[in-house]
Amino acid sequence: MNVSDAKRRIEELRELLQEHNYRYYVLDDPIISDSQYDQWLKELNALEAEHPEWITPDSPTQRVGAEPLPFFEKVEHLSPMLSLGNAFNEQDLREFDERVRKATDHPRISYVCELKIDGLAVSLRYEEGKFVQGSTRGDGVIGEDITQNLKTIRSLPLRLNEPVTLEVRGEAYMPRKAFERLNTERERKGEPLFANPRNAGAGSLRQLDPRLAAERSLDIFLYGIGELKGKTFATHTESLDYLAQCGLKVNPERRTVNQFEEVLDYIAYWSEHRAELGYEIDGIVIKVDDLKLREQMGNTAKSPRWAIAYKFPAEEVSTVLKAIDLNIGRTGVVTPTAILEPVSLAGTTVQRATLHNEDFIRDKEIMIGDHVIIKKAGDIIPEVVSVLKERRTGAEQIFDMPTECPECHSQLVRLEEEVALRCINPQCPAQTREGIIHFVSRGAMNIEGVGEKVVTQLFQHGLVRGVADLYFLKKEDLLSLERMGERSVQNLLTAIEASKENSLERLLFGLGIRFVGSKGARILAEHFKTMDAMLEATEEELIQIEEIGPKVADSVVTYLEKPEVRKMIHRLQEAGVNMEFQGATPLAPEILAEEHLFTGKTIVITGTLERMSRNEAKELLESLGANVTGSVSKKTDYVIAGEKAGSKLDKANKLGVTVLNEEEFVAQLPELVKG
Repeated sequence: MNVSDAKRRIEELRELLQEHNYRYYVLDDPIISDSQYDQWLKELNALEAEHPEWITPDSPTQRVGAEPLPFFEKVEHLSPMLSLGNAFNEQDLREFDERVRKATDHPRISYVCELKIDGLAVSLRYEEGKFVQGSTRGDGVIGEDITQNLKTIRSLPLRLNEPVTLEVRGEAYMPRKAFERLNTERERKGEPLFANPRNAGAGSLRQLDPRLAAERSLDIFLYGIGELKGKTFATHTESLDYLAQCGLKVNPERRTVNQFEEVLDYIAYWSEHRAELGYEIDGIVIKVDDLKLREQMGNTAKSPRWAIAYKFPAEEVSTVLKAIDLNIGRTGVVTPTAILEPVSLAGTTVQRATLHNEDFIRDKEIMIGDHVIIKKAGDIIPEVVSVLKERRTGAEQIFDMPTECPECHSQLVRLEEEVALRCINPQCPAQTREGIIHFVSRGAMNIEGVGEKVVTQLFQHGLVRGVADLYFLKKEDLLSLERMGERSVQNLLTAIEASKENSLERLLFGLGIRFVGSKGARILAEHFKTMDAMLEATEEELIQIEEIGPKVADSVVTYLEKPEVRKMIHRLQEAGVNMEFQGATPLAPEILAEEHLFTGKTIVITGTLERMSRNEAKELLESLGANVTGSVSKKTDYVIAGEKAGSKLDKANKLGVTVLNEEEFVAQLPELVKG
């Protein structure tokens, strides 16, 4: 093939692949076989390998191919990505409609109703029809450049059907089937499971290696234009039709309505049928269709006045509480967990739910064998809401919390001003095991492939009794474990070896010192620089450090002066684990600004928190984009309740506001900011 024929064939193949990619991933209407598509792609790859000077960023071969990034660059949006105000019931929606009609002086308004995809908000930039950049929402003004990861989404065109320059907004998400495949694979590897598709999708797009993002089978819907040169529209409906015409994937389930009652009908339909979709939705977005009316209404500092998001109430189902298990955490706290008859809830099968503590069980009068109502707090954490006492048969059994630790049989105690029972035996095997699981976690030493199941196996076979033992594991020991073949063992040993190079703050966080989260560990590491200096630190020195209070200082000194801790640190040094600060993680500011479960939510904190002060929790939530207020109302999204929570907790329960205890709150924080 001569040069001109090769160039012509490359263009022809690109056109073919773009067309059939669109038919397969956007229209769901393929007209060729997978093997034919693969054959064309293989041919294009070969031609581009012969003529690398002709490779362009919008070529189908360039979806996955970039090298891993050291960190994500910041991106400023051409126009702000505002968050939406929330509606929780019909009254809220009618009040929104009333505000719109008063502001526009129109007696009747056309609205566009769209499904609210439970994913990660993104912004895409096209120049002359070519995809040039994609970013996260971030704080609404500045996000992170995730272009290479977004390129791996097959339904996202690298070249539009028209040579336009625009910035378009959408929601990237993980389909339910992809989520199930991912968790099945993670379970097989003994890795922690993702709580829901949203977290899995967001985590995938924040991978620094685009090859990892490509394995997650993400998808996207586009729902609005940020900037567009050379074209104007009269309505939002017209703009969505234009995006579809350009080859972008727009949700086909949207509906334009001319009467407000039709908005309620649309919400009622999808409230009932949401489980039939291949992806998660957490509400309905209602937008004024007329773009001139939108301009007339304008925006507040945080959200447009012409749109609102109706949030589905937490789904509740009934099932049978078969038993109550006790879990011992790494700090010795005993947490009761309900073992349930499996039941489908919010798109997943639930078999366990938190019971928080002994007082919770007593206050709700929960008995083994009860029919109970469960929901997911924040659509994330299954919890028991109430008991259906009218369904009792007399066969139910009262549950009594034990007086001894179920693992080590030490006496359980309730420390002053604490609700939880606690095992205070430092040699308790359950605490040791949980401590190792924490040590290897992503936010700590990040030893990939060493999940909860692998740690449990290592512990049961006597191969590890503490974190230092991980660094003395031998290949022949690991090959005897279940599902541990030659390749798995080598990958595990490689990951352990790589973790030796981590900076000091990861090690400090991994040690699980009480009250020292990842942020505190970073502050300590940056101040002292070396572990040797940390070991010599006094409580007085620690208190002098900004953001380190007496409670943390006492905990650090008490922990580090223990002989068994000093012995463990010495063994880690012998193994070659780095003991010096190597510089703060460059991703910290971006992760804190990233869209999160609490982003845009109104939150009230009440009661006493154990792991941080209320002011620290407030600052942390605000760094994640939350609005922390002092009073509970129907507009409140979450109440975080510590010990001795009073009237605010009562009001939250009365209004049906989602309540998270401290454990649930901390579980939802990014690893980087956990305290």
